[in-house]
Amino acid sequence: MHMHTVTRATEIVLPAVGEPESLRIRVRELPPPGPGQAVVRMEASGVSFAEQQMRRGRYYDMPAFPFVPGYDLVGVVEELGPPVPGRPGVAVGDRVAALTKTGGWADRVLLDSRDLVPVPDGVSAADAETLVTNGATAWRMLFRTARVKAGDTVVVHGANGGVGSVLVQLARGHGVRVIGTASARNQLAVAAMGAEPVDYRGDVLARVRALAPQGVAAVFDHVGGKGVEDSWRMLAPGGTLVSYGSATTRDRAGSGTLTVLRLVARLAWWNVLPNGRGAHFFNLWAGKARRPERYRAELREDLGRVFALLRSGGIEARVDRVFPLSEAAAALRHAESGTAVGKVVITPDA
Repeated sequence: MHMHTVTRATEIVLPAVGEPESLRIRVRELPPPGPGQAVVRMEASGVSFAEQQMRRGRYYDMPAFPFVPGYDLVGVVEELGPPVPGRPGVAVGDRVAALTKTGGWADRVLLDSRDLVPVPDGVSAADAETLVTNGATAWRMLFRTARVKAGDTVVVHGANGGVGSVLVQLARGHGVRVIGTASARNQLAVAAMGAEPVDYRGDVLARVRALAPQGVAAVFDHVGGKGVEDSWRMLAPGGTLVSYGSATTRDRAGSGTLTVLRLVARLAWWNVLPNGRGAHFFNLWAGKARRPERYRAELREDLGRVFALLRSGGIEARVDRVFPLSEAAAALRHAESGTAVGKVVITPDA
């Protein structure tokens, strides 16, 4: 007989489009985990760009309000539903990571155990949290989308950012030369990671051409907007542009969906031009609905490699500040202030 004690979850709810201060705290009973499900006690979640867009109603495919934000989490398996034959096993007490898209800002979360990725011993929950979304995104863009290899030269825009800094470290660790754009005050930090810094306020295209006259193997662009054309021009024949967002549009009115579709249409058009260059809009969730088992296996493999590098010191986890769950509004406000260096992490209240 599977005994279930009543499990209560404390959650942060985004009720409607609004300021961070509109977030609400809710306590509810979680249903017992069904077959193949797990209750995970959250140890660390975080603020990502997604929540900043969601609170403005501008995220590409967000759920209907009200909902619990939280793009990813790291935690400990607290309770398991009945096992399902042939599925990878997790055990009570295992530390795991999960990509959730929404739902992570809660002290307990009910998840499909197939979506849980093991976190190795010797890595703290907060450190692992900095690399769930950012690590999976960076690894997949480098090695699955752009397929970069040792000796290549690549451009990373926003090289000191959440994804950008992981891209730089992964690329350098694999023998790839990196040109990294960043603000004037972040040039030294970018250089310290082993990249060649370029101030993004200057003529970036001219600077990149001077550093890489033959063009580059890949450009990673999170900004979108007008600058994406310069990114395209930086590529060598056979090179790949990987666009993974439209950061320029966060504060604009209008539809986030339309912005993304415009960008995707432009990339698709470039993709058919006869010069062997490729343009891709990277979506971390692509393939999950169509080929869920393959998606989960790849995610487990990719995050496994990222966490192994974190444990061995091959990548640095950058935690900016840690906020308790009850102060999620302040965490979101701080993440949007432009002063954060590294991940803004949320942990359960003591």
